Amino acid sequence: MDPNLNLQLVSFLVLCLAVNGVTGYATVTGSVFCDQCKDGERSLFDFPVSGIKVSVTCSDENGQVYMSREETTNWLGGYVMRFDGTPDLSNCYAQVSDNGAQQQGSKSSCSIASGPAQKLKLMFSFFGFETFAADVLLTQPVQPLSYCPKPPPAPVTSPPQVPVIPPPRQAPPPPEVKLPPSPPKPQVPVLPPPQSPVMTPPPAASPPQFKLPPLPPIPPVPFVEPSACSHQLWIRPEYRCYWRVIGPDTKVAVAFGLIAGRRYGTDMTVREALDGRGEAYKTLLREATTALLNSYNSLGFPYNSIAVITHTNMALLGNSQHDVLMTAIRFIKANSGTCKFTVCK
Repeated sequence: MDPNLNLQLVSFLVLCLAVNGVTGYATVTGSVFCDQCKDGERSLFDFPVSGIKVSVTCSDENGQVYMSREETTNWLGGYVMRFDGTPDLSNCYAQVSDNGAQQQGSKSSCSIASGPAQKLKLMFSFFGFETFAADVLLTQPVQPLSYCPKPPPAPVTSPPQVPVIPPPRQAPPPPEVKLPPSPPKPQVPVLPPPQSPVMTPPPAASPPQFKLPPLPPIPPVPFVEPSACSHQLWIRPEYRCYWRVIGPDTKVAVAFGLIAGRRYGTDMTVREALDGRGEAYKTLLREATTALLNSYNSLGFPYNSIAVITHTNMALLGNSQHDVLMTAIRFIKANSGTCKFTVCK
């Protein structure tokens, strides 16, 4: 799509919001994972946990709390909080409430709060609408799982034994013997030392050199630096190797869940969703699909995959043109960064 046309579309959306008298609000997103091994870090054994109570607390310079809110994680382990108006969330922290899962009657066995509170980070701000995100929060079970790696036990060393050496016995003094004076020694002529021949070592033979075969091409890995590519680049065949987790033939209902399946049908594929235009719900699905592909491909993308799916389903559940347009604008902003694609081999 022409960049001028994109700019006109964003201007039209902003004009529509201004005519309808839109007021701003702030959104806080994050996720909670179960630290099954109780090592204080995310690992391959950890998984998102639902039914956990998460609280967001804001305090002033004197430590006085002036705003607090709680929310329970969904079945994907994520939570979303909405603050109406334009509150100051720059000094707010998200943390797992004590015994949050037990208070909600959750059946999860991973409900003990672990790790420090995470400070909210501003990810997006546009005309009074702000999006904040917090790093992953951790909960722990009572006991770590049996298949978790255990640290090796510290070796027990015994103190070295110092041998006891008895004191030496004093021998009696030897008797004094007087020897006769020795005759004078004859003088021996001093001969020069013999000169040994200098042997030069033979030149060392260099080992044979072997040429190794070239290594096969390494497949592309997720970028550590932020990378955001538009939907026009994702549909080009020379960048097909960057599709991860989902493919062009994956159904929209599988990628985004049942809520998106009821709205767009169960037969629409991800590749067809990238061609949507001309209508608010089609634009939302196109930019949400592009953001989901960017989140799977780049570790530095502003939204993770759980946040993209959660924002999309919340906009569809609201059944409001305002929520649909605002969510589409956020995804357009996130997808308009620098793209780090190279042609696939």
